[in-house]
Amino acid sequence: MKIHGLQKMTLLDFPGRVACTVFLGGCDLRCPYCHNYELATGKVPPVMEEEELFSFLAKRRGLLDGVAITGGEPCLHRDLPDFIAKIRELGYAVKLDTNGTHPAVLGEILERGLVDYVAMDIKNCPDKYAMTTGLEGSDPEKYETTVLQPVRESVDLLKKSGIEYEFRTTVVDELHEAEDFEEIGKWIKGADHYFLQCFTDRDTVPYRMSAPSKEKLEACAAVAGMYVKDVRIRGVDGLS
Repeated sequence: MKIHGLQKMTLLDFPGRVACTVFLGGCDLRCPYCHNYELATGKVPPVMEEEELFSFLAKRRGLLDGVAITGGEPCLHRDLPDFIAKIRELGYAVKLDTNGTHPAVLGEILERGLVDYVAMDIKNCPDKYAMTTGLEGSDPEKYETTVLQPVRESVDLLKKSGIEYEFRTTVVDELHEAEDFEEIGKWIKGADHYFLQCFTDRDTVPYRMSAPSKEKLEACAAVAGMYVKDVRIRGVDGLS
């Protein structure tokens, strides 16, 4: 496994843990608001081999207690389960970020008990998924088979998994409306936690997008809250 980035310590990426964040390259989506777009498209070269990462983790035992794995899309890598198993052998809890497009890999990880927490992105309501993931020109039937159906399978896997997980949506003013969250709410009904994350612009984002207003975020959360018992908003500091 090639490592495309390493944040050596974070208190934010893994709830309740002092963790590092490992970035893996590649993604099968092209979300226009992605903060890691160059990493997702493979333009960023690896920064280390996995042996160097394991050396780092071995030295940080006692200082760190968790490893968050993100991307890109980590589940694009078929050897991800064995990679996580090696991290766990060092005594670390593991959190996985995923877009849900590879339920076979996610299912193996869950079946083997390799992760302690999963955060899965729900990009938008089904009718707006292709637009939101930057694949609007895709053949609708193929998109249903390669993206929407796998995402639905991953949602079901997590709801039945018995581990701690969250669904989350990055809310972008140009891409989301409050009514979209009724369909999302119906889709993930029965989930334990659902977070609405306020989009923030960065130089790495490929297209200029805007943060929603605080009122819009609250309206979206209210609609989702009709279907999911625990809906929270992240990243509203400084919004008017």
